[in-house]
Amino acid sequence: MLAIKSAALINIDKDCDVAIAEAKKLYLEGSVFIYPTDTIYGLGANPFNEEAVKRIYQIKEREKEKAYIMLINSIENLLKYVEVKAENHLDFLLAIWPNPVSVVLNLNFKTQELLKTKTAAFRIPNHRFCLKLLTNLQMPLISTSVNKSGQAPLNELSLFESELSSEVSAIFYSKKKSFINSSTLIDLSESNPRLIREGKIKFDDLMAKFK
Repeated sequence: MLAIKSAALINIDKDCDVAIAEAKKLYLEGSVFIYPTDTIYGLGANPFNEEAVKRIYQIKEREKEKAYIMLINSIENLLKYVEVKAENHLDFLLAIWPNPVSVVLNLNFKTQELLKTKTAAFRIPNHRFCLKLLTNLQMPLISTSVNKSGQAPLNELSLFESELSSEVSAIFYSKKKSFINSSTLIDLSESNPRLIREGKIKFDDLMAKFK
């Protein structure tokens, strides 16, 4: 009888650089892992690796029509993947990031072809581990809640171990208190921002930065 392989448990507080090197390795291999963000914990993988994306949808038991958020390290890097046609849109993104605010943007033609969609949500996270990893990757990283579709997000190491340890390659965790709110999600694919989901940061506060 074959033993079920359990995910590697990696404490990011112990040696952040070692954790980042391992996360980068898993990302490039097309593996799926759990990691802390500036909101709740996320399932992470390379959005351009079809097998990795397929694996995330299998883990979540989620329809492929439902999109996921991607984290990125900078506006400069973001502009490799999206089209921001209005100057005030770019100013708005510069004003609100890094923060737990995810924004749906229009993808450029090359990225549309790769991801088979016209828009995608991005965020520059306000989280040290995430930003260091993203800077090392210089590519977007999937960030979707750790849960089965329709269930509440998991946000504790013990729950990851008991419910998902055999389904991911690694669990990156911190002993520091985790966040419990999802990001505020807005749509900026048209002229004016539209609220999709309100999280920790209020939509009215964000709109105050939109000129």
